[in-house]
Amino acid sequence: MQGKGLIKFLVVVVAIACLYSLSFTFVTRKVERDAVAYAKGDMTKEKAYLDSMAGEVVYNLGIAQYTYREAKGNEIALGLDLKGGMNVTMEVSLQELVRNLANNPKDENFNQALQNASVRSKSSQSGYVSLFVEEFKKLSPNASLASFFATKDNTAHVKPNSTDAQVESFLQREASSAIDNSFKVLRTRIDKFGVTSPNIQLQQGTNRILIELPGVNDEDRVRKLLQGSAKLEFWETYDNMEIYPMLENVNSTLASTLNETEKDTKNSADSAVADSTEAGLLATLGAGQDSLDTDSFDNQLAQQNPLFNLLRPATGLGPNNQPMLAPGPIVGYAQLRDTAKVNRYLENQIVKQIIPANVKLLWGVKPSPRTPEQLELYAVKPSGVDAGPILAGNVITDAKDDFDPQSNSPMVTMYMNSEGAREWRRITASASADPNNKRAIAIVLDGVVYSAPTVQGEIPNGVSQITGNFTIEDTKDLANVLKAGRLPTTAKIVEEAVVGPTLGQAAIDAGINSAIIGLLIVLVFMIFYYNRGGWVANIAVIFNVFFLMGVMASLNAVLTLPGIAGIVLTLGTAVDANVLIYERIREELGMGKSIRQAIADGYKHAMPSILDSQITTFLVGVILFFFGSGPILGFATTLMIGIITSLFTAIFITRIIFEWMLNKNWEIKVSYPWSANTLQHANFAFVQNRKKIYLASVVFIAIGFIVMFTKGFSLGVDFQGGRTYTVRYEKAIDLEEVRENLNETFGLTTEVKIYGADNQVRVTTTYHIDDTNDEADKEVLASLNEGLSKVDGNAYEILSSQKVGPTIANDIKSRAVYAGIFSVIVIALYILFRFHKWQYSVAAAIPTIHDALIILILFSMLDGIVPFSLDIDQHFVAAILTVIAYSVNDTVVVFDRLREYLGMSKRKNEDIGDTVNLAINRTLSRTIVTSLTVIFVMAILFIFGGEVIRGFSFAILIGVIVATYSSICLAAPLIVDLQKKKPTETAATDTKNKATLNPVKA
Repeated sequence: MQGKGLIKFLVVVVAIACLYSLSFTFVTRKVERDAVAYAKGDMTKEKAYLDSMAGEVVYNLGIAQYTYREAKGNEIALGLDLKGGMNVTMEVSLQELVRNLANNPKDENFNQALQNASVRSKSSQSGYVSLFVEEFKKLSPNASLASFFATKDNTAHVKPNSTDAQVESFLQREASSAIDNSFKVLRTRIDKFGVTSPNIQLQQGTNRILIELPGVNDEDRVRKLLQGSAKLEFWETYDNMEIYPMLENVNSTLASTLNETEKDTKNSADSAVADSTEAGLLATLGAGQDSLDTDSFDNQLAQQNPLFNLLRPATGLGPNNQPMLAPGPIVGYAQLRDTAKVNRYLENQIVKQIIPANVKLLWGVKPSPRTPEQLELYAVKPSGVDAGPILAGNVITDAKDDFDPQSNSPMVTMYMNSEGAREWRRITASASADPNNKRAIAIVLDGVVYSAPTVQGEIPNGVSQITGNFTIEDTKDLANVLKAGRLPTTAKIVEEAVVGPTLGQAAIDAGINSAIIGLLIVLVFMIFYYNRGGWVANIAVIFNVFFLMGVMASLNAVLTLPGIAGIVLTLGTAVDANVLIYERIREELGMGKSIRQAIADGYKHAMPSILDSQITTFLVGVILFFFGSGPILGFATTLMIGIITSLFTAIFITRIIFEWMLNKNWEIKVSYPWSANTLQHANFAFVQNRKKIYLASVVFIAIGFIVMFTKGFSLGVDFQGGRTYTVRYEKAIDLEEVRENLNETFGLTTEVKIYGADNQVRVTTTYHIDDTNDEADKEVLASLNEGLSKVDGNAYEILSSQKVGPTIANDIKSRAVYAGIFSVIVIALYILFRFHKWQYSVAAAIPTIHDALIILILFSMLDGIVPFSLDIDQHFVAAILTVIAYSVNDTVVVFDRLREYLGMSKRKNEDIGDTVNLAINRTLSRTIVTSLTVIFVMAILFIFGGEVIRGFSFAILIGVIVATYSSICLAAPLIVDLQKKKPTETAATDTKNKATLNPVKA
């Protein structure tokens, strides 16, 4: 094997890198075990322990040190379905945006066009702005859009004589900007939640933002913070020297009254936080919630200075290097873990009497890179209207990140409207009036200080430059924050899923069990069938799992339940490359070659099939990644990574092991006596009987179409919209009784199904399907509880919930259809590229469509008959595409063998049907063995994987069986029928030619 040394080096490097990436998970798990041991069941103490460890070094590698928070950010993150938490889709209201940009006109046709565009957007793939312009032109063909949008605020972009196309372009830019700015605002708010591994994604090409918050258990608070309008404000500030005496007084008062008030303060902390400002709420949700308890005051210093023990005053060095109070609006620094404790002190009733009404203390948005564990506290002055900010952010017309022409350092340029410019001139003149004591103006969004630049002079024209020690990323963020102040739209939750920690733990247990059992099944089978070669393959499989998890950790990929299913599926398909190699080695040995030569030729001849089969599966994974969302992304990610690691381990690691065994003169066997000739000389008449097979498939599909059109499907909530709840009763229930109670409560037909156990049900309702606001959520939940509680003497618990708006449901369905169509096209194009004949592409495409139809038919036929859910949802689409990939995987192996045979001179004059049949039979052993390994692991996943993915695993399980059938009985035989000459014609021509060439016997 050439490059053996390089390959060994690469294996070692990859192994070390994976071990490094996985080590963070082991470190954080140890810290969390210590927290559990310390708390002894007290969740408050456990949380306090972990928060106190946030900034502590827990992983020391010598050359690098990592705090618990940093290690936590590098561990394998668990998704919502494994950890519990909340998943939402926010939709930016473009209807509200367009209306506000036109200053809310009363024109009937204008508003009707907005409504029509909203209705069409539920079923159209066009953007909202384009739909609005189309509808407006229909209703007002002679009116100009500029007459509505050439307002004072838009004067820089839209003129009274602007064309409709120019106005539409302006609206498209504003829509894109609004979505981007909403994304920035939401991301900042999420950073304040203190959620481990939060995930926020802008769904490209749409006005939606996907957010996943594992571990969140206060859904109402999350909804409130996510859906609140962006509130940008400018505040005058105090100087640190003005505030320090007040803080010193607070510190002394707390020290003298701590023993008497600490208990009451602690008991009232939750209510105090809930009544505080939004900034207090955000900080409470920060990384350091309730981090320190009375354990923090075990030393005398802490007792004497309770506030300053947590909040370090802002100090610096004076002219004589003597410590002094630092000038500026920053009055103190606190560790992230201590911010909640500081908030609690500042909310103390006695402390509130000390802090004047005209002093407001606000936290900074994030730590400085120089002090990543500290947060700044600012003092601002409520000097505006109603003791509020001195200027509101709605006066901002634009902001952009720029560079200072003199120093070439990053800065932000801010533009205001005429009203804001007048006020800004007065404010900046006042702030810079004293040349020896220039004041800062705090820029505050959602109650958090983003920046507090010092005013250098009067700004007369409303155009300001904000400079400082900024990075380019800092200026981009600040510009977006400033633009968010005039954000003329809101973002609302249109899709939501809440998973309780109990259901998440059950999913973890089921996933781990199925993965372990699946791995053992694969390992045992390979040894049982391939003898010592099976041991080599098993080593590769174990390395594959190790590399797969390591790569996922290094990419910060989120592990979901479908992701675990992807790992289990990878275990089954990981041996595919080894099976191809081993079957080829057995053929080479059958030709009388030595074991060394047989191994070399086996790897060489199996390589095209290995690459073709894995690349087609990888392409489907890519399509799933781009068209899927939520947990399906986890499955797609795992599938793609698994294919890469499987190829690496099967091709390189097994070869290295074989080379080592050959050098040691070890006996190498790839079969037992009983399995050596299994299917090696198979000669089934697949091609000769192909028309009977075609007829059987056509008849079954025809019957299936009748069933599908008469019975239909059970659509999941993500395909039809509505709300779904998973409910568990304490005791077994009568399903019909629950259904009747809920039908009566909701006033419409409700879908109620047993979900995994006799006392667990899944309820799906379309009640208030078009209304996704919080009030509708509460009303639906109240009706649900009313119906569920009618089952007397049987307590229940709602384990999870999901909400999907009709627009989202339609979009998901459309993306699913496009994913399926696109997959077939991409695979057909790849096969055309590899085999250079359209017949191969068509012969591969038809069976994939056949397989998808068979699964659809079976899901319609068996729905309501089998004791588990067979919903058509995103998981089902992922299963369909996986089956399509697997079907093509099998098919290209046969095609590769057929191409090899057709390239042999001795077979050029043979009947194409005989050659195709030979190719099928010679690869039959590989096809059956690979299918069996996948069937084994998917059966394990189906049995032990849990109810959440039972339908998903069932679809893949039957899909693999159907795909095996179609690749053998349909795909390759179709090549025969797609050739220009039929087999009989070819045979007749050959016979005639032979008769002409034969001499006449005497």
